[in-house]
Parts: sequence; C-alpha cells; structure tokens
Amino acid sequence: MKLFYAATSPYVRKVMILLEETGQLDAVELINTATTPLAADAALLAKNPLAKVPALERPDGPTLYDSRVITAYLDARGGDKLYPQGSRRWDTLTLEATADGILDAAILMVYETRIRPEDKRMPEWVDGQWDKVSRAVAALNTRWMSHLNGPLDMGQISVACALAYLDFRHDTRDWRKGNDGLATWFAAFESRPFMKSTVPPAA
Repeated sequence: MKLFYAATSPYVRKVMILLEETGQLDAVELINTATTPLAADAALLAKNPLAKVPALERPDGPTLYDSRVITAYLDARGGDKLYPQGSRRWDTLTLEATADGILDAAILMVYETRIRPEDKRMPEWVDGQWDKVSRAVAALNTRWMSHLNGPLDMGQISVACALAYLDFRHDTRDWRKGNDGLATWFAAFESRPFMKSTVPPAA
C-alpha cells in the first residue's frame, strides 16, 4: 500500500498513529505530498479527485481517501482494535467526527491567512470558524470526559490530534481556558509514545 501524506497534516497524523498502534507501519510506503487548494499535486490528483491528503492506494481496490475512511479500513485490516463494537462504537464515531470538525474549521482559519490575499481576508469569518472550535472543545469538556478516560479508541486519538493541531497553529487562542478537565486529559494523553513519534515538524 502507498499512503500519500504530509507530515504537518493532522488528518495524516491520525492515520500514522493507527498504523503504529496496529503494527502496520511497515506495510505502507509513505509518499510525501505537497498540495494546497490552489496547487494540487499531480500524482495525488490522479488517485484522489479531491487532491487531499491522506489518500491510501491499495493493491486490491480504488484508492481510499478521507481520514475516517482510511482509519476504519486499516483498523479492520489490523484486527478491529480501535473502533469498538456495540453502543460505544457510535460514541467513538461521534468523537472522531467532532475532532474532524474542529480540524476543518482550524485549517480554514490557516488558509484564510496564508492563502487568501490580505485585502480579501475577513477577520469576522475567521472568528466564526473559531467559534465552531470553541463550542466543540467545550462540548468535549462537558459531555465526553467519561469516554475520553476509557479504553483507547480512534475517538480519543482523533481528539488528541485535533487539540495538538490547535496548539500547533492557533496556540494564542488558548483552547484550554475554561476546559480544565479536557486540558488535564490531553496533558496525559500527549505523553504517549505514538503522540511523541508523530509530532509534526515546525512549518
């Protein structure tokens, strides 16, 4: 298999952590890929019409894309370790969707300041994206701590990757303020070996 990836992508980080935790890292060739909404990588575009990372090229079917599709596929391939069965499964999937929603908004904020011309930027739109992040983080802190403190699953990994990305790109916004329980959980979770081994390079 081949994984089109970028080391700074939090969506890619989720996949890399799952590969480590399920012992599949050696089964995947990493294809370093530079792509933006304004400059798609040609090799990636040939595999993923959305030209986004991560994308997983398989020998036995079409290339998979969207991190949640890839992690579900790889987890099934690795023995169903990180997506629990029963009622907890739906909580895990909801947590993963919440984390990805945080990332979607946080990345749009980055694009607004890095890609859009300065005279066309809308600070109000950026603040609106942060409002989504802030509400989601507050919901994690008030509704989801029991799950986050439970057995390791993809929901927890996704939340940790999202919070780490907020520190990486939006540290001055201070997501921890008013979210003490979540901040305490994250401080412990980010000390895990797979979090340390996947820290993105400064860029």
